[in-house]
Amino acid sequence: MTATERDDAPLTLAALGWSDFFADQCEPEEAGLLPARIATVHRARMSAMTQDGPVRLELPVHTNTGDYTVGDWVLIEPETHLLRRLLERRTVLARRVEGSKTPQLAGANIDTLFIVTSCNADFNVARLERYLALANESGAEPVILLTKADLVDDVESYRGQAAALQRGLSVEIVNPRGADVASSLARWCGAGRTVALVGSSGVGKSTLVNALAGTDDGEQQETGDIRAHDAKGRHTTTSRSLHAIAGGGWVIDTPGMRTLHVSDAASGLETLFAEISELTHLCRFRDCSHEHEPGCAVQEAVKDGRIDPERLARWRKLDAENKAKTPEMKGARGKRR
Repeated sequence: MTATERDDAPLTLAALGWSDFFADQCEPEEAGLLPARIATVHRARMSAMTQDGPVRLELPVHTNTGDYTVGDWVLIEPETHLLRRLLERRTVLARRVEGSKTPQLAGANIDTLFIVTSCNADFNVARLERYLALANESGAEPVILLTKADLVDDVESYRGQAAALQRGLSVEIVNPRGADVASSLARWCGAGRTVALVGSSGVGKSTLVNALAGTDDGEQQETGDIRAHDAKGRHTTTSRSLHAIAGGGWVIDTPGMRTLHVSDAASGLETLFAEISELTHLCRFRDCSHEHEPGCAVQEAVKDGRIDPERLARWRKLDAENKAKTPEMKGARGKRR
C-alpha cells in the first residue's frame, strides 16, 4: 500500500507528519495555500499527500524535480495543485555520488533511519559505520536491523558488534517475513512518524516495507534473493516512495546502495567515533595526526585499551575521505570559508 493508494478516512496534517517546525515557516500571506507531503518524485512529475488524499502536483515552468525528495513538505494551491514553495527540512538524507557536484537526495523529514544488514557475508562493520555517519549527519535516529538470524548460531555476537559501533545505538533482530515485524518496530513507527530503510541489496528491505505497510500479495514491493556464494543481491527497488504504515506512520523505501562515499559528514563522524573525537582536543599539538606525535591523547587511549586500534584506523580512513570528497566552500575572492 503506497501513499497514493491509502483510502482511509481523511488524514490530519499531524498524521502526515506535520508539526510546529513546518507551521512556523508559513507566512501570513500563505494562509490560503495547502500543505502537502511529497510521495513520489519522477523526472518530470511529482505526487503528494494532503489531508484530502493523494494529488498529482502541477509544476511551475523550469522546475527541477531533483531539488525535491520523498518526505518533503511543500505549499500548493488548493484548486490547481500548483506547487508554490518548498519548506525547510527538519532532517534530510543525502549522499554525494562520485563525480557529482550536488548531493543526491534520498528522503526528507525522517525520524528514524533503519540500517538493514544480514547475519552473513553482508555484515561488515566498516560499511555499517558509513551508513551510521550518513544517518547521524541527516539528523535522523539510526537503528540497525539484523536479518537472516536463522542462518547463524551466534546471532548475539552480531548484535554485540553492531551495538559497539556507536554509543546508545539500538540494534534489533528481525525476521522480515515474520508476523511480529510491525510490533517489534512499533516504538519507532507511531502515528505521524516517518522511517526509512537503507542497506545493501537482498537483505530484506523491500520485504520489511511490505510487512510494515501491511500490503496484500498483489500490492507488494518486488523482492530479490541473495546469492549464496557472496551474499550479494540485485537491486529490486529502483525508486523512492512514501508508504503508509499499517496502524499509523510512514515508511520510505530507498534503492540499494552499491557504493557509499562519505562527504559533508564531519558532525556525523564525530558522533559515530565519539570516543575518539572527544580526546582529540586533549592532544599536545593542535594539528596532531594521532599517529606518532608525543603527548597524543588518542594514542594513549589505544595503549591502555580504551580505543581499538582497528577502530582508529577506520576513523582515519573515513575522516580523510570526508575531507577529500567534501567540496570547499569559498567566499569572496576565492577565500575558503
